[in-house]
Amino acid sequence: MKRNKGVASFLIVIMVISMLFTGCSGEKQEETISKSSKDSKKLVVWTFTDEVKKMIEDYYLKDNPDLGYQVEIVIVPNEQYQSKIDPALQAGKDAPDIFAIEAGYAKKYLNSEVTMPLKDLGIEDSDLDDVMTYVKDAARDSNGLLKGISWQACPGAFFYRRSLAEKYFGFSDPKKIQELVSDFPTLLETARKLKEASNDEVKMLAGIGETSQIFFANRKDGWVVDNKLIIDPIIDEYLEISKALEEEGLTAQSDQWSEGWYAGMSGNNIFGYVLPTWGLHYVLKENAENKETNTTTAGDWGMVQGPGAYFWGGTWLVVRQGTQMKEEAKDLLTYLTLDEGFLEKWAKDTGDLMSNQVVVDTIKDTYTEPFLDGQNHYAEFAEMAKQVDASILTGYDLDIQNLLSEEVTAYSKGEKDKDTAIKDFKENVKNLFPDLEVNE
Repeated sequence: MKRNKGVASFLIVIMVISMLFTGCSGEKQEETISKSSKDSKKLVVWTFTDEVKKMIEDYYLKDNPDLGYQVEIVIVPNEQYQSKIDPALQAGKDAPDIFAIEAGYAKKYLNSEVTMPLKDLGIEDSDLDDVMTYVKDAARDSNGLLKGISWQACPGAFFYRRSLAEKYFGFSDPKKIQELVSDFPTLLETARKLKEASNDEVKMLAGIGETSQIFFANRKDGWVVDNKLIIDPIIDEYLEISKALEEEGLTAQSDQWSEGWYAGMSGNNIFGYVLPTWGLHYVLKENAENKETNTTTAGDWGMVQGPGAYFWGGTWLVVRQGTQMKEEAKDLLTYLTLDEGFLEKWAKDTGDLMSNQVVVDTIKDTYTEPFLDGQNHYAEFAEMAKQVDASILTGYDLDIQNLLSEEVTAYSKGEKDKDTAIKDFKENVKNLFPDLEVNE
């Protein structure tokens, strides 16, 4: 997609705002990469992931060298993102024209007036006919209007160690392994058998946190319906499965993202991990090598759906209501999320699962993943994505789920009984969101 808008160079400004921005020092840390430009117009993009920077810098700008305006990219760490972008959006000064949102808080912005419906940009629902349903549902506001687009899909799977499966179950074929983890009662029974067969040397999971994303994704109702907190019946199963895993010593008792959690990926004491698409490339692969023993688990992994369909993470792009760069924003948004030529290149370069079904169908049968002993992860993720339901997302999800996880941990460790854990959960939700109706 080339343009002929006169000879104009571009400016790329990458501002990486570190945690020190609001830390003790109060100093702002920035890394700026720029190219001079004679143009005063500027399209500002805020994101919490450097993927967006790479997509713009290495693909969009190279395909469009003569834009006639500047492009500025601001990268803010995810843990600071909302606290930084909210004041900017409210004030309107130095606010982004395009900004990224993730599933955990997407609805907060989609259901507000700060984001622009895609149709106001000239992007119709029919333009997204080839985009996976759950990816579109995640980007609708409470009235059903599409207000964002994502280039990717992030369905999740259960990754397991093939050698451990052979040793303790006598097989490692994905179809047979799926039968051992097809639902949570079955997974729990398999965990007990593994503990016994391995003389308690191998745990089914790293920790009880592994199951949370699957339980959250398989609720029938969102956390908030008609301004009322809804506790889906599956949450009771979440509590009981977590307690059984903890009490019976069926996990390595490692919190997600902890040193022990990562270490299990290169060791021989954890059978499987619950991770989405990006977890394969950026978590498992990055931690498969054991430098102390000079060994690696690469090639010893397999992948199955596990107890239920789910998705985890993902980045959607939205446009700020009131931007003076509507056409420019539309052009970038369309390129990054709907241009099939770019999407195919990005998929092949990164292994990212695209949200565009046409692109996925074109390339899915060409993959074999050495890390998974030759398994075609791409085709399997494509099938898993079809089972994902994002219609229950709300703007409260991230905060409410964090509060619930605290109570699940307390209950599973015997620090609280179930009634107390639920009571405290409700009280904490009410304290955080006083306008919500919370039944006692």
